[in-house]
Amino acid sequence: MGASLLPPPAFLAVFLFSFVTLSVNPEPALAITRHYKFDVMLQNVTRLCHTKSMVTVNGKFPGPRIVAREGDRLVITVVNHVQNNISIHWHGIRQLRSGWADGPAYVTQCPIQTGQSYVYNYTIVGQRGTLWWHAHISWLRSTLYGPIILLPKLGTPYPFAKPYKEVPIIFGEWFNADPEAIINQAMQTGGGPNVSDAYTINGLPGPLYNCSAKDTFKLKVKPGKTYLLRMINAALNDELFFSIANHTVTVVDVDAVYVKPFDAETLLITPGQTTNVLLKTKPDYPNAQFFMSARPYATGQGTFDNSTVAGILEYEVPNKTSQSNHSTKKLPLYKPNLPPLNDTSFATNFSSKLRSLASADFPANVPQKVDRQFVFTVGLGTNPCSKNQTCQGPNGTRFAASVNNVSFVMPSTALLQAHHFGQSRGVYSPYFAISPLIPFNYTGTPPNNTMVSNGTKLVVLPFNTSVELIMQDTSILGAESHPLHLHGFNFFVVGQGFGNFDPSKDPANFNLVDPVERNTVGVPSGGWVAIRFLADNPGVWFMHCHLEVHTSWGLKMAWVVLDGKLPNQKLLPPPADLPKC
Repeated sequence: MGASLLPPPAFLAVFLFSFVTLSVNPEPALAITRHYKFDVMLQNVTRLCHTKSMVTVNGKFPGPRIVAREGDRLVITVVNHVQNNISIHWHGIRQLRSGWADGPAYVTQCPIQTGQSYVYNYTIVGQRGTLWWHAHISWLRSTLYGPIILLPKLGTPYPFAKPYKEVPIIFGEWFNADPEAIINQAMQTGGGPNVSDAYTINGLPGPLYNCSAKDTFKLKVKPGKTYLLRMINAALNDELFFSIANHTVTVVDVDAVYVKPFDAETLLITPGQTTNVLLKTKPDYPNAQFFMSARPYATGQGTFDNSTVAGILEYEVPNKTSQSNHSTKKLPLYKPNLPPLNDTSFATNFSSKLRSLASADFPANVPQKVDRQFVFTVGLGTNPCSKNQTCQGPNGTRFAASVNNVSFVMPSTALLQAHHFGQSRGVYSPYFAISPLIPFNYTGTPPNNTMVSNGTKLVVLPFNTSVELIMQDTSILGAESHPLHLHGFNFFVVGQGFGNFDPSKDPANFNLVDPVERNTVGVPSGGWVAIRFLADNPGVWFMHCHLEVHTSWGLKMAWVVLDGKLPNQKLLPPPADLPKC
Protein backbone atom coordinates (compact mmCIF):
# COMPACT_ATOMS: atom_id res chain seq x y z
CA MET A 1 0.00 0.00 0.00
CA GLY A 2 1.69 3.21 -1.10
CA ALA A 3 1.30 6.51 0.69
CA SER A 4 -1.77 8.48 -0.17
CA LEU A 5 -0.29 11.83 -1.09
CA LEU A 6 -2.22 15.05 -1.01
CA PRO A 7 -3.80 16.07 -4.32
CA PRO A 8 -3.65 19.66 -5.45
CA PRO A 9 -6.77 21.39 -4.12
CA ALA A 10 -8.44 21.48 -7.53
CA PHE A 11 -8.00 17.74 -8.05
CA LEU A 12 -10.83 16.36 -5.96
CA ALA A 13 -12.14 13.59 -8.17
CA VAL A 14 -11.67 11.11 -5.32
CA PHE A 15 -15.14 12.07 -4.20
CA LEU A 16 -18.39 11.15 -5.85
CA PHE A 17 -18.53 14.69 -7.06
CA SER A 18 -16.86 17.91 -6.21
CA PHE A 19 -17.05 21.16 -8.02
CA VAL A 20 -16.34 24.77 -7.28
CA THR A 21 -18.32 27.92 -7.86
CA LEU A 22 -17.46 31.52 -7.18
CA SER A 23 -18.41 32.76 -3.75
CA VAL A 24 -21.00 35.46 -3.27
CA ASN A 25 -18.47 37.63 -1.43
CA PRO A 26 -15.34 37.27 -3.55
CA GLU A 27 -12.34 38.23 -1.46
CA PRO A 28 -9.14 39.29 -3.17
CA ALA A 29 -7.92 35.71 -2.62
CA LEU A 30 -11.08 34.46 -4.40
CA ALA A 31 -12.80 32.26 -1.85
CA ILE A 32 -14.82 29.50 -3.48
CA THR A 33 -17.60 27.07 -2.58
CA ARG A 34 -16.66 23.39 -2.54
CA HIS A 35 -19.33 20.71 -2.76
CA TYR A 36 -19.00 17.19 -1.38
CA LYS A 37 -21.42 14.29 -1.17
CA PHE A 38 -21.16 11.82 1.70
CA ASP A 39 -23.15 8.63 1.14
CA VAL A 40 -23.27 6.82 4.49
CA MET A 41 -23.38 3.16 3.49
CA LEU A 42 -22.43 -0.34 4.61
CA GLN A 43 -19.21 -1.78 3.22
CA ASN A 44 -17.48 -5.10 3.78
CA VAL A 45 -13.97 -4.47 5.16
CA THR A 46 -11.35 -7.08 6.09
CA ARG A 47 -8.58 -6.57 8.66
CA LEU A 48 -6.74 -9.16 10.80
CA CYS A 49 -8.33 -11.91 8.61
CA HIS A 50 -11.72 -10.75 9.90
CA THR A 51 -14.36 -9.46 7.48
CA LYS A 52 -17.27 -7.39 8.69
CA SER A 53 -19.93 -5.12 7.28
CA MET A 54 -19.42 -1.65 8.67
CA VAL A 55 -20.75 1.88 8.33
CA THR A 56 -18.60 4.01 5.99
CA VAL A 57 -18.73 7.19 3.94
CA ASN A 58 -18.67 6.45 0.20
CA GLY A 59 -17.49 2.89 0.97
CA LYS A 60 -14.08 4.14 2.18
CA PHE A 61 -12.29 3.35 5.45
CA PRO A 62 -11.04 5.81 6.58
CA GLY A 63 -13.48 8.13 4.81
CA PRO A 64 -12.71 10.67 2.07
CA ARG A 65 -10.63 13.72 2.76
CA ILE A 66 -12.00 17.23 2.52
CA VAL A 67 -9.71 19.89 1.08
CA ALA A 68 -10.42 23.60 1.32
CA ARG A 69 -8.65 26.93 1.59
CA GLU A 70 -9.08 29.43 4.40
CA GLY A 71 -12.12 31.54 3.46
CA ASP A 72 -13.80 28.82 1.37
CA ARG A 73 -17.36 27.70 1.94
CA LEU A 74 -18.08 23.98 2.29
CA VAL A 75 -21.41 22.47 1.29
CA ILE A 76 -21.49 18.79 2.26
CA THR A 77 -24.58 16.70 1.54
CA VAL A 78 -24.81 13.71 3.88
CA VAL A 79 -27.23 10.97 2.79
CA ASN A 80 -28.02 8.17 5.26
CA HIS A 81 -28.40 4.75 3.59
CA VAL A 82 -27.94 2.69 6.81
CA GLN A 83 -30.21 1.66 9.70
CA ASN A 84 -28.30 3.74 12.28
CA ASN A 85 -29.11 7.37 12.97
CA ILE A 86 -26.19 9.48 11.67
CA SER A 87 -24.68 12.82 12.56
CA ILE A 88 -21.33 14.24 11.38
CA HIS A 89 -19.14 16.70 13.34
CA TRP A 90 -16.48 18.86 11.62
CA HIS A 91 -14.03 18.68 14.50
CA GLY A 92 -12.30 21.98 15.26
CA ILE A 93 -14.15 24.09 12.67
CA ARG A 94 -15.17 27.29 14.46
CA GLN A 95 -18.69 27.31 12.92
CA LEU A 96 -19.09 31.07 13.36
CA ARG A 97 -22.87 31.65 13.58
CA SER A 98 -23.36 28.32 11.76
CA GLY A 99 -23.97 26.14 14.83
CA TRP A 100 -26.65 24.16 12.95
CA ALA A 101 -23.77 22.60 10.98
CA ASP A 102 -21.66 21.56 14.00
CA GLY A 103 -23.05 18.04 14.12
CA PRO A 104 -23.20 16.51 17.64
CA ALA A 105 -26.48 14.56 17.81
CA TYR A 106 -29.12 15.98 20.19
CA VAL A 107 -26.91 19.05 20.83
CA THR A 108 -27.00 21.10 17.61
CA GLN A 109 -29.24 18.83 15.56
CA CYS A 110 -31.40 15.76 15.64
CA PRO A 111 -29.62 12.91 13.84
CA ILE A 112 -30.18 12.11 10.16
CA GLN A 113 -32.57 9.16 10.05
CA THR A 114 -32.49 6.25 7.59
CA GLY A 115 -33.25 7.39 4.05
CA GLN A 116 -32.91 11.08 4.97
CA SER A 117 -30.25 13.66 4.12
CA TYR A 118 -28.88 16.92 5.53
CA VAL A 119 -26.67 19.60 3.99
CA TYR A 120 -23.87 20.89 6.24
CA ASN A 121 -23.07 24.42 5.10
CA TYR A 122 -20.27 26.47 6.70
CA THR A 123 -17.34 28.77 5.93
CA ILE A 124 -13.71 28.34 7.00
CA VAL A 125 -12.85 31.55 8.87
CA GLY A 126 -9.29 32.25 10.05
CA GLN A 127 -8.18 28.62 10.17
CA ARG A 128 -5.51 26.72 8.30
CA GLY A 129 -3.82 23.39 9.05
CA THR A 130 -5.34 19.97 9.75
CA LEU A 131 -8.71 19.16 11.28
CA TRP A 132 -10.97 16.15 10.80
CA TRP A 133 -14.56 15.01 10.55
CA HIS A 134 -16.25 12.14 12.37
CA ALA A 135 -19.63 10.73 13.33
CA HIS A 136 -20.92 12.29 16.55
CA ILE A 137 -23.46 9.78 17.77
CA SER A 138 -22.85 6.68 19.88
CA TRP A 139 -19.56 4.96 18.83
CA LEU A 140 -20.00 5.30 15.06
CA ARG A 141 -16.88 7.43 14.78
CA SER A 142 -14.91 4.17 15.08
CA THR A 143 -15.40 3.83 11.31
CA LEU A 144 -16.82 7.19 10.19
CA TYR A 145 -13.91 9.62 10.11
CA GLY A 146 -11.56 11.37 7.71
CA PRO A 147 -9.18 14.34 7.37
CA ILE A 148 -10.00 17.99 6.72
CA ILE A 149 -7.06 19.68 4.98
CA LEU A 150 -7.22 23.47 5.34
CA LEU A 151 -4.75 25.21 3.04
CA PRO A 152 -3.80 28.88 3.47
CA LYS A 153 -5.39 31.44 1.16
CA LEU A 154 -3.94 31.47 -2.36
CA GLY A 155 -0.65 33.35 -2.38
CA THR A 156 -0.22 33.06 1.42
CA PRO A 157 2.84 30.94 2.29
CA TYR A 158 3.28 28.64 5.27
CA PRO A 159 5.37 30.23 8.06
CA PHE A 160 7.90 27.44 7.43
CA ALA A 161 9.70 26.06 4.36
CA LYS A 162 7.29 24.73 1.73
CA PRO A 163 7.25 20.92 1.98
CA TYR A 164 7.99 18.68 -0.98
CA LYS A 165 4.81 16.65 -0.31
CA GLU A 166 2.01 16.49 2.27
CA VAL A 167 0.72 13.23 3.73
CA PRO A 168 -2.28 12.74 6.05
CA ILE A 169 -1.62 10.15 8.78
CA ILE A 170 -4.75 9.28 10.74
CA PHE A 171 -4.68 6.91 13.73
CA GLY A 172 -7.73 4.80 14.45
CA GLU A 173 -8.84 1.57 16.08
CA TRP A 174 -10.03 -1.69 14.58
CA PHE A 175 -12.61 -3.82 16.40
CA ASN A 176 -13.37 -7.34 15.16
CA ALA A 177 -16.77 -6.96 16.84
CA ASP A 178 -19.29 -4.22 16.10
CA PRO A 179 -18.37 -1.20 18.31
CA GLU A 180 -22.08 -0.36 18.64
CA ALA A 181 -22.68 -3.79 20.21
CA ILE A 182 -19.66 -3.28 22.49
CA ILE A 183 -20.86 0.01 23.97
CA ASN A 184 -24.49 -1.20 24.16
CA GLN A 185 -23.36 -4.20 26.18
CA ALA A 186 -21.23 -2.02 28.47
CA MET A 187 -24.11 0.39 29.09
CA GLN A 188 -26.39 -2.54 29.98
CA THR A 189 -23.95 -4.22 32.37
CA GLY A 190 -22.55 -1.00 33.86
CA GLY A 191 -19.00 -2.30 33.37
CA GLY A 192 -16.10 -1.25 31.16
CA PRO A 193 -16.35 -1.96 27.42
CA ASN A 194 -14.23 -4.47 25.52
CA VAL A 195 -11.13 -2.90 23.98
CA SER A 196 -10.11 -2.69 20.33
CA ASP A 197 -8.24 -5.51 18.58
CA ALA A 198 -5.72 -3.24 16.86
CA TYR A 199 -4.71 0.34 16.25
CA THR A 200 -4.52 1.52 12.65
CA ILE A 201 -2.59 4.03 10.55
CA ASN A 202 -4.75 5.22 7.66
CA GLY A 203 -7.03 2.24 8.31
CA LEU A 204 -4.19 -0.35 8.26
CA PRO A 205 -3.03 -2.24 11.40
CA GLY A 206 0.42 -3.13 10.05
CA PRO A 207 2.87 -6.02 10.50
CA LEU A 208 2.91 -6.37 14.30
CA TYR A 209 -0.58 -7.93 14.40
CA ASN A 210 -1.52 -11.47 13.39
CA CYS A 211 -2.62 -11.86 9.77
CA SER A 212 -1.95 -8.21 9.00
CA ALA A 213 1.41 -7.86 7.21
CA LYS A 214 -0.27 -7.10 3.87
CA ASP A 215 -2.31 -4.31 5.49
CA THR A 216 0.63 -2.02 6.24
CA PHE A 217 0.80 1.70 5.54
CA LYS A 218 4.02 2.50 3.69
CA LEU A 219 5.29 6.04 3.34
CA LYS A 220 7.62 6.09 0.34
CA VAL A 221 10.02 9.04 0.44
CA LYS A 222 12.97 10.47 -1.45
CA PRO A 223 16.25 11.37 0.31
CA GLY A 224 16.89 15.01 1.16
CA LYS A 225 13.25 16.14 0.99
CA THR A 226 10.88 17.67 3.54
CA TYR A 227 7.45 16.09 4.02
CA LEU A 228 4.54 17.64 5.93
CA LEU A 229 2.81 14.89 7.92
CA ARG A 230 -0.73 15.86 8.91
CA MET A 231 -1.37 13.66 11.93
CA ILE A 232 -4.80 13.02 13.46
CA ASN A 233 -5.75 10.83 16.43
CA ALA A 234 -9.19 9.41 15.58
CA ALA A 235 -8.91 6.50 18.03
CA LEU A 236 -11.98 6.05 20.23
CA ASN A 237 -10.38 5.61 23.60
CA ASP A 238 -6.60 6.00 23.57
CA GLU A 239 -4.05 8.78 23.69
CA LEU A 240 -1.05 7.74 21.58
CA PHE A 241 2.71 8.13 21.56
CA PHE A 242 4.16 8.20 18.01
CA SER A 243 7.71 7.99 16.73
CA ILE A 244 9.64 7.25 13.51
CA ALA A 245 12.77 5.18 14.08
CA ASN A 246 16.05 7.14 13.62
CA HIS A 247 14.20 10.31 12.54
CA THR A 248 13.36 13.58 14.27
CA VAL A 249 10.35 15.66 13.25
CA THR A 250 9.60 19.36 13.71
CA VAL A 251 6.21 20.26 15.19
CA VAL A 252 4.77 23.30 13.36
CA ASP A 253 1.00 23.25 13.92
CA VAL A 254 -1.56 21.75 16.32
CA ASP A 255 -5.36 21.76 15.92
CA ALA A 256 -5.01 24.00 12.81
CA VAL A 257 -3.02 26.70 14.63
CA TYR A 258 0.67 27.40 13.93
CA VAL A 259 3.07 26.92 16.85
CA LYS A 260 6.67 27.92 17.49
CA PRO A 261 8.53 25.07 15.76
CA PHE A 262 10.37 22.56 17.95
CA ASP A 263 12.04 19.22 17.25
CA ALA A 264 10.76 15.98 18.73
CA GLU A 265 11.62 12.30 18.44
CA THR A 266 8.28 11.27 19.96
CA LEU A 267 4.85 12.94 19.81
CA LEU A 268 1.85 12.63 22.10
CA ILE A 269 -1.54 13.04 20.39
CA THR A 270 -4.79 12.60 22.31
CA PRO A 271 -8.05 11.60 20.60
CA GLY A 272 -9.44 14.67 18.84
CA GLN A 273 -6.08 16.40 18.47
CA THR A 274 -4.14 17.01 15.26
CA THR A 275 -0.43 17.72 14.89
CA ASN A 276 1.40 18.83 11.75
CA VAL A 277 5.09 17.93 11.64
CA LEU A 278 7.89 18.39 9.11
CA LEU A 279 9.86 15.22 8.39
CA LYS A 280 13.24 15.93 6.78
CA THR A 281 14.45 12.72 5.16
CA LYS A 282 18.07 11.58 5.30
CA PRO A 283 20.35 13.21 2.68
CA ASP A 284 21.35 9.85 1.14
CA TYR A 285 19.67 6.52 0.56
CA PRO A 286 19.99 4.81 4.02
CA ASN A 287 19.83 1.17 2.86
CA ALA A 288 17.29 0.50 5.61
CA GLN A 289 13.62 0.71 6.44
CA PHE A 290 12.11 2.39 9.48
CA PHE A 291 9.04 1.65 11.58
CA MET A 292 6.60 4.51 12.23
CA SER A 293 5.00 3.25 15.45
CA ALA A 294 2.24 4.32 17.83
CA ARG A 295 1.08 2.85 21.11
CA PRO A 296 -1.09 4.13 23.95
CA TYR A 297 -0.36 6.53 26.77
CA ALA A 298 -2.61 5.01 29.44
CA THR A 299 -3.21 6.47 32.90
CA GLY A 300 -6.52 4.96 34.08
CA GLN A 301 -7.23 1.84 36.09
CA GLY A 302 -9.26 0.13 33.37
CA THR A 303 -8.19 -2.25 30.63
CA PHE A 304 -6.93 -0.84 27.33
CA ASP A 305 -5.57 -2.09 24.02
CA ASN A 306 -1.90 -2.56 24.94
CA SER A 307 -0.66 -3.11 21.37
CA THR A 308 1.49 -1.22 18.86
CA VAL A 309 0.61 -0.16 15.33
CA ALA A 310 3.39 0.28 12.82
CA GLY A 311 3.74 1.66 9.33
CA ILE A 312 6.96 1.62 7.33
CA LEU A 313 9.04 4.57 6.14
CA GLU A 314 10.61 3.35 2.91
CA TYR A 315 13.18 5.30 0.89
CA GLU A 316 13.01 5.15 -2.90
CA VAL A 317 15.91 3.18 -4.36
CA PRO A 318 18.37 5.44 -6.24
CA ASN A 319 18.45 4.89 -10.01
CA LYS A 320 22.04 3.61 -9.97
CA THR A 321 20.96 0.63 -7.83
CA SER A 322 19.32 -1.72 -10.26
CA GLN A 323 15.82 -2.62 -9.09
CA SER A 324 16.38 -6.33 -9.81
CA ASN A 325 19.33 -6.54 -7.39
CA HIS A 326 17.39 -4.72 -4.73
CA SER A 327 14.96 -6.34 -2.32
CA THR A 328 13.38 -4.45 0.55
CA LYS A 329 12.95 -7.80 2.33
CA LYS A 330 16.73 -7.95 2.97
CA LEU A 331 16.99 -4.42 4.33
CA PRO A 332 17.43 -3.92 8.08
CA LEU A 333 14.29 -2.60 9.77
CA TYR A 334 14.76 -0.14 12.64
CA LYS A 335 12.20 0.30 15.43
CA PRO A 336 11.70 3.43 17.54
CA ASN A 337 11.87 3.52 21.34
CA LEU A 338 8.49 4.71 22.60
CA PRO A 339 8.00 5.98 26.18
CA PRO A 340 6.54 3.67 28.84
CA LEU A 341 2.75 3.32 28.67
CA ASN A 342 2.13 5.50 31.74
CA ASP A 343 4.88 8.10 31.17
CA THR A 344 3.09 11.18 32.48
CA SER A 345 6.34 13.14 32.82
CA PHE A 346 6.96 12.72 29.08
CA ALA A 347 3.38 13.79 28.36
CA THR A 348 3.81 16.89 30.54
CA ASN A 349 7.18 17.85 29.02
CA PHE A 350 5.84 17.45 25.50
CA SER A 351 2.73 19.58 26.07
CA SER A 352 4.78 22.28 27.84
CA LYS A 353 6.82 22.82 24.65
CA LEU A 354 3.74 23.88 22.68
CA ARG A 355 3.57 27.67 22.26
CA SER A 356 1.58 29.86 19.90
CA LEU A 357 3.55 31.48 17.07
CA ALA A 358 2.33 34.84 18.47
CA SER A 359 3.73 36.74 15.48
CA ALA A 360 2.44 39.88 13.75
CA ASP A 361 0.72 37.71 11.11
CA PHE A 362 -0.50 35.08 13.57
CA PRO A 363 -1.12 36.84 16.91
CA ALA A 364 -2.15 35.05 20.10
CA ASN A 365 -5.24 37.00 21.18
CA VAL A 366 -5.31 35.69 24.74
CA PRO A 367 -8.11 37.25 26.84
CA GLN A 368 -6.20 39.38 29.37
CA LYS A 369 -9.19 40.12 31.58
CA VAL A 370 -11.66 37.50 32.76
CA ASP A 371 -15.41 38.13 33.06
CA ARG A 372 -16.37 34.68 34.40
CA GLN A 373 -14.26 32.05 36.08
CA PHE A 374 -15.32 28.41 36.37
CA VAL A 375 -13.79 25.42 38.14
CA PHE A 376 -14.94 22.06 36.77
CA THR A 377 -13.98 18.71 38.28
CA VAL A 378 -13.76 15.97 35.64
CA GLY A 379 -13.55 12.30 36.40
CA LEU A 380 -15.24 8.99 36.97
CA GLY A 381 -17.88 7.98 39.49
CA THR A 382 -20.75 5.56 39.84
CA ASN A 383 -24.50 5.23 39.48
CA PRO A 384 -26.53 2.71 41.49
CA CYS A 385 -27.43 -0.56 39.82
CA SER A 386 -31.08 -0.98 38.84
CA LYS A 387 -33.18 -3.22 41.08
CA ASN A 388 -33.14 -6.90 40.11
CA GLN A 389 -29.92 -6.42 38.09
CA THR A 390 -26.30 -7.28 38.80
CA CYS A 391 -23.85 -4.64 37.55
CA GLN A 392 -20.19 -5.01 36.66
CA GLY A 393 -18.98 -1.58 37.82
CA PRO A 394 -17.10 -0.96 41.09
CA ASN A 395 -18.68 -2.83 44.04
CA GLY A 396 -21.69 -3.87 41.96
CA THR A 397 -22.49 -0.32 40.73
CA ARG A 398 -22.54 1.12 37.21
CA PHE A 399 -19.64 3.20 35.88
CA ALA A 400 -20.47 6.87 35.36
CA ALA A 401 -18.46 10.01 34.57
CA SER A 402 -19.22 13.61 35.38
CA VAL A 403 -18.34 17.31 35.25
CA ASN A 404 -18.81 18.97 38.68
CA ASN A 405 -20.49 15.72 39.75
CA VAL A 406 -23.22 16.05 37.09
CA SER A 407 -23.33 13.12 34.68
CA PHE A 408 -24.87 14.63 31.56
CA VAL A 409 -28.12 13.09 30.34
CA MET A 410 -28.63 13.50 26.58
CA PRO A 411 -32.01 15.05 25.73
CA SER A 412 -34.38 13.55 23.16
CA THR A 413 -34.56 16.81 21.19
CA ALA A 414 -31.67 19.02 20.08
CA LEU A 415 -30.51 21.59 22.66
CA LEU A 416 -29.84 24.27 20.01
CA GLN A 417 -33.38 23.98 18.69
CA ALA A 418 -34.83 24.19 22.21
CA HIS A 419 -32.72 27.29 22.92
CA HIS A 420 -33.33 29.03 19.59
CA PHE A 421 -37.10 28.62 19.72
CA GLY A 422 -37.37 29.44 23.43
CA GLN A 423 -38.54 25.91 24.28
CA SER A 424 -35.90 24.92 26.83
CA ARG A 425 -38.36 24.14 29.64
CA GLY A 426 -38.27 20.39 30.25
CA VAL A 427 -35.28 19.97 27.88
CA TYR A 428 -32.43 21.46 29.92
CA SER A 429 -31.71 23.55 33.01
CA PRO A 430 -29.61 26.74 32.60
CA TYR A 431 -28.12 26.33 36.10
CA PHE A 432 -24.89 24.35 35.77
CA ALA A 433 -22.68 24.74 38.87
CA ILE A 434 -19.77 27.15 38.27
CA SER A 435 -17.58 25.29 40.81
CA PRO A 436 -17.77 21.99 42.73
CA LEU A 437 -20.73 22.05 45.15
CA ILE A 438 -18.81 20.02 47.76
CA PRO A 439 -15.07 20.81 47.66
CA PHE A 440 -12.76 17.94 48.70
CA ASN A 441 -9.14 16.89 48.21
CA TYR A 442 -9.67 16.17 44.50
CA THR A 443 -6.39 14.33 43.90
CA GLY A 444 -5.92 12.87 47.38
CA THR A 445 -7.64 9.94 49.10
CA PRO A 446 -10.97 9.60 47.31
CA PRO A 447 -14.23 10.05 49.25
CA ASN A 448 -16.25 6.99 50.25
CA ASN A 449 -19.28 8.17 48.29
CA THR A 450 -18.54 7.85 44.56
CA MET A 451 -22.13 8.44 43.38
CA VAL A 452 -22.78 11.17 40.81
CA SER A 453 -25.93 13.16 40.10
CA ASN A 454 -27.57 13.02 36.67
CA GLY A 455 -29.08 15.85 34.66
CA THR A 456 -29.09 18.03 31.56
CA LYS A 457 -27.60 21.30 32.82
CA LEU A 458 -25.99 24.05 30.73
CA VAL A 459 -23.99 27.22 31.38
CA VAL A 460 -25.48 30.38 29.82
CA LEU A 461 -23.02 33.11 28.76
CA PRO A 462 -23.76 36.59 27.39
CA PHE A 463 -22.16 37.29 24.00
CA ASN A 464 -18.45 38.26 24.19
CA THR A 465 -17.95 36.99 27.77
CA SER A 466 -14.29 36.19 28.39
CA VAL A 467 -14.08 32.87 30.22
CA GLU A 468 -11.41 31.26 32.34
CA LEU A 469 -12.04 27.59 33.00
CA ILE A 470 -10.02 25.42 35.38
CA MET A 471 -10.53 21.72 34.70
CA GLN A 472 -9.48 19.60 37.67
CA ASP A 473 -8.96 15.84 37.43
CA THR A 474 -10.21 13.77 40.38
CA SER A 475 -8.82 10.58 41.87
CA ILE A 476 -12.28 9.08 42.40
CA LEU A 477 -11.86 5.57 40.90
CA GLY A 478 -8.28 6.57 40.02
CA ALA A 479 -6.65 9.67 38.53
CA GLU A 480 -6.71 9.72 34.76
CA SER A 481 -5.83 12.00 31.87
CA HIS A 482 -8.91 13.36 30.04
CA PRO A 483 -8.70 14.94 26.56
CA LEU A 484 -11.42 17.64 26.75
CA HIS A 485 -12.81 19.02 23.48
CA LEU A 486 -14.73 22.29 23.24
CA HIS A 487 -16.97 22.76 20.19
CA GLY A 488 -17.36 26.17 18.51
CA PHE A 489 -14.17 27.74 19.88
CA ASN A 490 -10.44 27.55 20.08
CA PHE A 491 -9.07 28.25 23.56
CA PHE A 492 -5.70 29.18 25.01
CA VAL A 493 -4.03 26.75 27.45
CA VAL A 494 -2.69 29.31 29.95
CA GLY A 495 -1.57 26.94 32.72
CA GLN A 496 -1.42 23.39 34.00
CA GLY A 497 -0.10 21.56 37.02
CA PHE A 498 -0.39 18.54 39.30
CA GLY A 499 -2.36 18.15 42.51
CA ASN A 500 -5.21 20.53 43.31
CA PHE A 501 -5.44 23.93 41.60
CA ASP A 502 -4.50 26.69 44.04
CA PRO A 503 -6.37 29.91 43.17
CA SER A 504 -4.04 32.01 45.33
CA LYS A 505 -0.73 30.77 43.86
CA ASP A 506 -1.18 29.11 40.46
CA PRO A 507 -2.52 32.05 38.37
CA ALA A 508 0.77 33.93 38.99
CA ASN A 509 2.45 31.39 36.68
CA PHE A 510 -0.11 31.59 33.84
CA ASN A 511 1.29 32.24 30.36
CA LEU A 512 -0.74 35.11 28.89
CA VAL A 513 1.81 35.92 26.14
CA ASP A 514 2.13 32.91 23.83
CA PRO A 515 0.10 29.98 25.22
CA VAL A 516 -0.84 27.26 22.75
CA GLU A 517 -4.24 27.71 21.10
CA ARG A 518 -6.24 24.55 20.41
CA ASN A 519 -9.64 22.83 20.54
CA THR A 520 -8.76 19.68 22.56
CA VAL A 521 -6.54 19.58 25.64
CA GLY A 522 -5.48 16.80 27.96
CA VAL A 523 -6.42 17.41 31.60
CA PRO A 524 -3.31 15.97 33.30
CA SER A 525 -3.68 12.76 35.27
CA GLY A 526 -3.96 13.85 38.91
CA GLY A 527 -3.70 17.51 37.92
CA TRP A 528 -5.45 20.51 36.36
CA VAL A 529 -5.40 22.66 33.25
CA ALA A 530 -6.49 26.30 32.86
CA ILE A 531 -7.93 27.58 29.57
CA ARG A 532 -9.29 30.94 28.40
CA PHE A 533 -11.62 31.72 25.51
CA LEU A 534 -13.85 34.53 24.32
CA ALA A 535 -17.49 33.50 23.94
CA ASP A 536 -17.96 35.36 20.65
CA ASN A 537 -19.89 32.64 18.80
CA PRO A 538 -23.65 32.47 19.52
CA GLY A 539 -25.21 29.01 19.81
CA VAL A 540 -25.08 25.87 21.94
CA TRP A 541 -21.62 24.34 22.19
CA PHE A 542 -20.83 20.86 23.45
CA MET A 543 -17.80 20.17 25.67
CA HIS A 544 -16.83 16.58 26.43
CA CYS A 545 -14.05 14.10 27.03
CA HIS A 546 -12.82 12.69 23.71
CA LEU A 547 -12.32 9.24 25.24
CA GLU A 548 -15.56 7.89 23.84
CA VAL A 549 -16.28 5.60 26.79
CA HIS A 550 -16.17 8.59 29.17
CA THR A 551 -18.56 10.54 26.93
CA SER A 552 -20.91 7.53 26.94
CA TRP A 553 -20.74 7.55 30.75
CA GLY A 554 -21.66 11.25 30.94
CA LEU A 555 -18.39 13.27 30.99
CA LYS A 556 -19.91 16.07 28.95
CA MET A 557 -21.80 19.37 29.25
CA ALA A 558 -22.73 22.32 27.04
CA TRP A 559 -22.49 26.11 26.92
CA VAL A 560 -25.21 28.43 25.63
CA VAL A 561 -23.76 31.63 24.16
CA LEU A 562 -26.50 34.22 23.73
CA ASP A 563 -26.88 36.44 20.66
CA GLY A 564 -25.10 39.79 20.68
CA LYS A 565 -26.80 43.10 19.89
CA LEU A 566 -25.49 43.53 16.32
CA PRO A 567 -26.84 41.59 13.32
CA ASN A 568 -23.46 39.85 12.75
CA GLN A 569 -23.49 38.66 16.38
CA LYS A 570 -26.63 36.56 16.07
CA LEU A 571 -27.07 32.87 15.27
CA LEU A 572 -28.45 32.43 11.75
CA PRO A 573 -31.89 30.76 11.49
CA PRO A 574 -31.95 26.96 11.05
CA PRO A 575 -31.83 25.53 7.51
CA ALA A 576 -35.06 24.15 6.05
CA ASP A 577 -33.69 20.58 5.92
CA LEU A 578 -32.65 20.46 9.59
CA PRO A 579 -33.35 16.85 10.66
CA LYS A 580 -36.30 16.17 12.95
CA CYS A 581 -36.12 13.97 16.05
